Amino acid sequence: MTVTVNILLVDDDPAENVIMRALMRKVANVEIKLHYVETIEAALAFIRSGEPALDMILIDNRLQPQVDFRETVPELRQNGYIGPVGVISSSITDPYFQTIEDYGVDFRIDKTELDSTAIGFIIQEYIERENRSDG
Repeated sequence: MTVTVNILLVDDDPAENVIMRALMRKVANVEIKLHYVETIEAALAFIRSGEPALDMILIDNRLQPQVDFRETVPELRQNGYIGPVGVISSSITDPYFQTIEDYGVDFRIDKTELDSTAIGFIIQEYIERENRSDG
């Protein structure tokens, strides 16, 4: 039986949506339904709607007008999202990436490291583990 995973991508560059969709189609043993919004406000509205229930949020590090994930991810958490949140960035070398947990981030990944294998691992690590702990 194929598991369906609902992921919300929050990125102000529509090209990233196209790239992520292509990568996610290649992930084995899981059907990924990728939902896409361009702003944190749209992400909050999506979460509040409750449909579909999200398994994970992937968010771009820098979304205008916010500075970076240190402003956006706490908004997601304050609005009730409790699932895994991953920050995607073109560089994760800035020192503030060492304190991601302080802001409610579960993991970070460099855009150059994103491929179907990495996405499969992330799903296994953060979604399947969460589902196992529920039962």
